[in-house]
Amino acid sequence: MRDLPPRPLLGKRTAVLVAIAVAALLAAWFLGLFESGTLPGSGGLSVAANFFSRALTPALTYETAPPPGTRPLLLKALIAAVDTAVFAASAMSIAIPAGLLLGILASSVWWVPDPGGHASPLARLLARSLFPFLWSTTRLFIGFVRSIHELLWAVLFLAAFGLGSFAAVLAIAIPYSGILAKVFSEMIDEAPRGPGRALQASGAGTAQAFLFGYLPRALPDMSAYAFYRFECALRSSAILGFFGFPTLGYFIAASFENLHYGEVWTYLYTLFLLIAAADWWSGALRRDFAA
Repeated sequence: MRDLPPRPLLGKRTAVLVAIAVAALLAAWFLGLFESGTLPGSGGLSVAANFFSRALTPALTYETAPPPGTRPLLLKALIAAVDTAVFAASAMSIAIPAGLLLGILASSVWWVPDPGGHASPLARLLARSLFPFLWSTTRLFIGFVRSIHELLWAVLFLAAFGLGSFAAVLAIAIPYSGILAKVFSEMIDEAPRGPGRALQASGAGTAQAFLFGYLPRALPDMSAYAFYRFECALRSSAILGFFGFPTLGYFIAASFENLHYGEVWTYLYTLFLLIAAADWWSGALRRDFAA
């Protein structure tokens, strides 16, 4: 009977989990998370207790008398939610077309002129020389724009353009374009290639095969991911309120600074309802696309 090779002490999955755990412990040690000073004191615990105690009793009216002519609290929360959705929708109206274009250019399928070998000599020359450069350049550009968080883009555009709607929309649209492009390109590359290759074998050009053979196979997943990114854009839009934009985050920060925790929970629940509505709407659209 032939001797079996010795089994490793740890399997690959176990080794990966152990490595992650060790890295987490080292990171915690490096950041000083085990020091006693990192634990909240009695004052911090009191603030946290006061804050979470209002979770079940959000404010329906202002906790202090507002100036004359101030909108009711619930109406202000509703208007802030609409503004949050407008910022997110405006950013996604830029990010989705840009992400789709960049995603197509970053997909390997787009740069294959003819898998069957029937391409012209010029097309084969371009495929060996120019196409790899264009593909790599597009991938590098996508990596750059998505590596910078929307908050950093917001700081940059605030300094350049001031506190305006254009700055907030661009701050969300630029990194989201890169994120969508990366995911779109991967979905296109992972889609079944049989229909596209069949079209090319029957004489269709690269663009025709891509638009009618490759892209339709990836569109359902791409649409689902675009809806998910819209939900993320709603949260990003709310966070930009901490920079002074009139979204839900602006009123959350103002109420928290004034220790009006009931109002904070009112705005937080409004944001939750906004995200839930977007999730329900996107789910309904995805079911229509699947049908």
